[in-house]
Amino acid sequence: MKSLVYHGAGQKEWESKEDPAIERSTDAIVKINTTTICGTDLHILKGDVPTVDEGRTLGHEAVGTVVETGAGVEDVREGDRVLVSCISACGRCAYCRRGLQSQCLGGGGWILGHLVDGTQAEYVRTPFADTSLYKVPEGLSDEHVLFLSDILPTGFEIGVLNGGVKPGDTVVVVGAGPVGLAAIMTAKLYGPGRIVAIDLADSRLESARQFGADDIINSSGGDPVEQVREITDGLGADVAIEAVGVPETFELCTELVRPGGHVANIGVHGHPATLHLETLWIKSITITTGLVDASSTATLLKLVAEGRLDTTPLATHRFKLDQIGEAYDTFADPARTNALKMVLSA
Repeated sequence: MKSLVYHGAGQKEWESKEDPAIERSTDAIVKINTTTICGTDLHILKGDVPTVDEGRTLGHEAVGTVVETGAGVEDVREGDRVLVSCISACGRCAYCRRGLQSQCLGGGGWILGHLVDGTQAEYVRTPFADTSLYKVPEGLSDEHVLFLSDILPTGFEIGVLNGGVKPGDTVVVVGAGPVGLAAIMTAKLYGPGRIVAIDLADSRLESARQFGADDIINSSGGDPVEQVREITDGLGADVAIEAVGVPETFELCTELVRPGGHVANIGVHGHPATLHLETLWIKSITITTGLVDASSTATLLKLVAEGRLDTTPLATHRFKLDQIGEAYDTFADPARTNALKMVLSA
């Protein structure tokens, strides 16, 4: 088969690789129909994730068709069209039973495209198939569900749920890329009073408005802290969601949040950020971090199937799978391309 292979920081290649095979009885082999590129893949290519070995096939999001299952797989069958979750879950360990599948002790967690070969390929081996694959409801296209592999549950769980968004809250989302937009979209499920999006790119801010932001702030045009205070009668955000993954945006969120508020960090950070406890300790602020557990995927699938959520506007560019190099170039330069998410089809 062909797959996108990581060869160290800044190096990747679309090349031939041996087809995956069943290794454990709980595995399934999935033929990739559609996949996409995540900001985490860009972090890997920058060298921010040193646990990714050279030779690894990248990618952790896909919709595909099951072509083979291990003897222990009961719930999915050959021919099923499935959503491949970015999180593999054994379903039996203490963390999986607590809903913290990202911390799975049974060999799961975020392993696809990280510790085992991933989905930017013609085929992928998916561990723990019964608890890590989701059958696609009838009537939904690949694009309806593709972004439920990762960014929608990430924005929802690590931004909205961890942030404790409540009716009437002022929610500020720093970073209007795909995961920030997912946070905006799912925050609306909880009836916040106002959603504010902050970014440097006008095109992404316009997307944020389309996805439900009430106010948009281009941080290159003035102090966003002062602008948020003006919007909030000097108080700041009830919930500040960091969706970029650089020190400056995390530190900005700690300035944006009001006393008693919540900073929910989603971004993947490759460098240290300063935590200003000398000013934060007295403000009763809660800071949460997290890796998506995908515990909400079944719920989000239901909301998509019922027409309550529509993620298809996130797809801005479409390529064939063997054009993945061009897709990466497009995705990595959103200021020029206005890219949100790529759809790569077999």
